Amino acid sequence: MNIDLTDEQQLIQRTAREYAERRLAPNAAARDVDNAFPEAELRELAELGLLGVAVPEAYGGAEAGVVAYALAMMELARADASVSVAVSVTNMVAELICTVGTEEQKQRHVPKLVGGGYLCGAFALSEPQSGSDASALETRADKTATGWRLNGTKQWITSGDRAGLQVVWATTDKSKGHRGVTAFLVRGDANGLSVGHLEHKMGLHGSTTAQLVLEDVEVGDDSMLGGVGDGFKLAMIALDGGRIGIASQAVGIATGALDAAVRYAKERETFGVPIAKHQAIGNMLADAATGVEAARLLALRAAWRKQQGLPFTKEASIAKVFASERAVKACDVAIQVHGGYGYTRDFPVERMYRDARVTMIYEGTSEIQRIVIARHLLKEVA
Repeated sequence: MNIDLTDEQQLIQRTAREYAERRLAPNAAARDVDNAFPEAELRELAELGLLGVAVPEAYGGAEAGVVAYALAMMELARADASVSVAVSVTNMVAELICTVGTEEQKQRHVPKLVGGGYLCGAFALSEPQSGSDASALETRADKTATGWRLNGTKQWITSGDRAGLQVVWATTDKSKGHRGVTAFLVRGDANGLSVGHLEHKMGLHGSTTAQLVLEDVEVGDDSMLGGVGDGFKLAMIALDGGRIGIASQAVGIATGALDAAVRYAKERETFGVPIAKHQAIGNMLADAATGVEAARLLALRAAWRKQQGLPFTKEASIAKVFASERAVKACDVAIQVHGGYGYTRDFPVERMYRDARVTMIYEGTSEIQRIVIARHLLKEVA
């Protein structure tokens, strides 16, 4: 893998970093306290081309590749993870449509997803009882004379109340298990689609997480993504790529926390010297930095493999589990370095710790990632 960045990748990284420092970081704490959804920021990111970094130019994207997308996610999450997660899910939806959608679906929806016509996208897979088991869906899709009728409840849907377009997974034949799952494109303003409630979360307060209720939502045959029974396969395709996004998000949060800890350690004095001079503090920072840099390389490796058209499922899971767990550790170290101040909202590391924790859960828990990795290892040695 060549880790030398191209001029285009450096430009994307620099654009994301400058925007994050100028617009996201100064208001991240206020968004967290006020539970404020970053509507204006998402529209600005669309104008900058950062909602479709890896999306083909033909559909309004930058076509800069998956590595550039990972770099952008790191920079955005370094400033505000809540904004980065909305970007990540929108990218997942746009990429999935570009990968498996019809030409008409691509032309109709993708330019709106990456260009701001839809504020953002949503990935409506999880349900109250199914959790990480994408084959155990209860939401039904029944055939009608003109298309399909959807009924069911979706849980933990990022940006579900704000998305202009949702990918909704439903079972078209319960007897077939995961082979009976089908994916549909559903407009956010569709009749019968409503928000059951919004979750009150530990972190990511600037990102909404919704329960969605579908009551006789009518969609046409042209809203089906892929074919009947392809839904489970499509979910796995999307989640593989999504794990690169979350690994990159985790790296960004960890980097922001480490930056804050280093700054504080240089400024705070005890016993007449900055605490950075104390070996115990230096060792903590060194260990955190080592983990963050390793996570960065793992995330970029997975992104590079996807960009090259190589198998990347195992690598994405390795990056996701390692980066998410190291992010939580780095934030924990940052709080410890800050001492009592780190436990207050006066400093950003408290928010970063809360934001980082969910990266070990969504897009597949750490336990799921280890199952995926083990399966690939056992397949390789068989």
